[in-house]
Amino acid sequence: MTATLPPSPADPPPPSPISAEGHRTRMRARLLTAGPDSVADHELLEMVLFLALPRRDTKPIARALLTRFGSFAGAVSAPPSDLRSIDGLGDAGVAALKTIQAAALRLVRAEVMDRPVLANWDRLLDYLMAVLARERVEHFRVLFLDNRNGLLADEAQARGTVNHTPVYPREVVKRALELHAASLILVHNHPSGDPAPSRDDIEMTRLVREAAAALSITLQDHLIIGNGRWFSFRREGLL
Repeated sequence: MTATLPPSPADPPPPSPISAEGHRTRMRARLLTAGPDSVADHELLEMVLFLALPRRDTKPIARALLTRFGSFAGAVSAPPSDLRSIDGLGDAGVAALKTIQAAALRLVRAEVMDRPVLANWDRLLDYLMAVLARERVEHFRVLFLDNRNGLLADEAQARGTVNHTPVYPREVVKRALELHAASLILVHNHPSGDPAPSRDDIEMTRLVREAAAALSITLQDHLIIGNGRWFSFRREGLL
């Protein structure tokens, strides 16, 4: 008769279906078998936080994030100082959320790089919306393009206040010359959510266009990013 050996103390028991680990196992399985659309925002936040907070129950933290920031996207794009106000999140949880944001931006940016920017307008707008739409102060960026409209560089030039960013046309053009850029696209956001240009936006665009044209550099467009909306100077006849 063969004796049945007791389980080794080193072998962990299978996760209980009512335990936190059982809950995590079920969510992982659903994500892997049914795909990302099968996972709700609060579950996705839980799963991100599993990795950073393995000994914590992340469900109440995920719920608190959604209550405070409204959505998964709102949570991962929130400033670290605001995220630290969530009880139980800590620096490890904040870092996990900001890692997800960085990864998402890398993915959408990859859709823009190494392709003619003007022929991939929708992808460009997706990228710029991801980068700028949820910022709480104005950011000014410049896309430097080669003579085939390929993206040479996407650079942040200035960071301002909730309704103003200082822009120096001479510095923009100087950087274009350093990169041997043939053309430019100016981009900034309006934290108010309304992408309509101000008088200062219109005047600044004129000054950059004139400074660039003097050196045979074309200003292709100036895009203003709002909350789910955008404004194109060229499309609206302002260039």
